[in-house]
Amino acid sequence: MPEPKSVPVDIQSEAFLRRLMRRQLILSSLCAGTFLVALMALPLVNLFAPTLMAHRIGGFPLTWLILGVLFFPFVWAIAWIFIQRSIRMEDEESRSVRPPKV
Repeated sequence: MPEPKSVPVDIQSEAFLRRLMRRQLILSSLCAGTFLVALMALPLVNLFAPTLMAHRIGGFPLTWLILGVLFFPFVWAIAWIFIQRSIRMEDEESRSVRPPKV
């Protein structure tokens, strides 16, 4: 039985772009959600555990240490993960529509 020929999909087509944009929207929503959870967690921890957050490490309260030192690398990590996964998605999508080499 002959194998059905795959119809080549144009990489500039509406369907291709919608599928890629939908996947990237999900990824960006997850990254934004992670950022917002981290952003809102600090005030909540300050509210519910003030003695813990007032604990001094190296002369700084734990709150300031988290906000001034640990928060920015966390944001950079989220951005790096977003960029790497977004590039991988684009590569996967373009490979899926590229005609197979014979």
